[in-house]
Amino acid sequence: MRAARLIKMVLLLQSRPSMTAGELARELEVSERTITRDAQALSEAGVPVYADRGRTGGYRLIGGYRTRLTGLARGEAEALFLSGVPGALREMGLDDVSSAARLKVSAALLPSLRDASDTAAQRFHLDAPGWYQEPRTPELLPVVAEAVWGDRLLSARYLRRDAEVERRLAPYGLVLKAGVWYLCARACAENSFRVYRIDRFTAAEPMQERFSRLESFDLPAFWDERAAEFARSLLCAETVVRLTAEGARRLPHVTDRVAAYEALAAADPPDAAGLRTVTLPVESLDVAYDQLLALGPDAEILEPASLRTRFAETAERMRGLYGT
Repeated sequence: MRAARLIKMVLLLQSRPSMTAGELARELEVSERTITRDAQALSEAGVPVYADRGRTGGYRLIGGYRTRLTGLARGEAEALFLSGVPGALREMGLDDVSSAARLKVSAALLPSLRDASDTAAQRFHLDAPGWYQEPRTPELLPVVAEAVWGDRLLSARYLRRDAEVERRLAPYGLVLKAGVWYLCARACAENSFRVYRIDRFTAAEPMQERFSRLESFDLPAFWDERAAEFARSLLCAETVVRLTAEGARRLPHVTDRVAAYEALAAADPPDAAGLRTVTLPVESLDVAYDQLLALGPDAEILEPASLRTRFAETAERMRGLYGT
């Protein structure tokens, strides 16, 4: 326990010019007195920890001291090699950079840990695209990735519906979702953040001019919010369904999961026959037909009348096929 804390203390001091005893105590969740003892122990072990006295004093490493990564445990080393996604790095044109970095980390590890990259690769592989999809790497992805990594403005042409538009973008981040690459960027003309499918770019060129990133921008949070908005925007129709207990259980597995759970939560309790009536948002009545048909006799369409009639006609055709 103490050994791990000492290593973390050295890494903290290595990453910052100086830290007070109070700051170290908060980071390491110990008392300031423990920090004093730990600093003395490090000094006795040959780590050049220096204490500046006074109100503005603190602890720092002297002489440009840098620790090697010999404090990594096997699990930590293997997790480190899982942090990159080889396929995605290759598509962005970063395969050579990633390979060089892994070699440098491997060289810094203890000999007993140098097989961590191999053991991790043989135990975990990420295949991002969905089934029955042919993954295609957008031709302009490496160009867009170059602008993202360099914080350089991007001059681009983009297909929007049937028209091609020109955009000047501040590219903040890339997202790989189900085998499709997206760019989260600030459109300079509107000064608003938007999401662009990279396979719809017809031209892209990083500019010499750089942009200053907003420190408040959080890529994962932004993507989650926009993805949720997009999913909600698709649900532009509505149907009323009476479900058996089995139908209610299976509903989230055949329709939009979030919409199904919200519909079930808003529905009244089951009636005396154990049936529940839910109002379900759907993408379209055609989509609702395909999805709810999978529930068979565990779902009865009540509204709209056109969809109920369609199900009734399908039931008659099924009866004609299978008889009484």
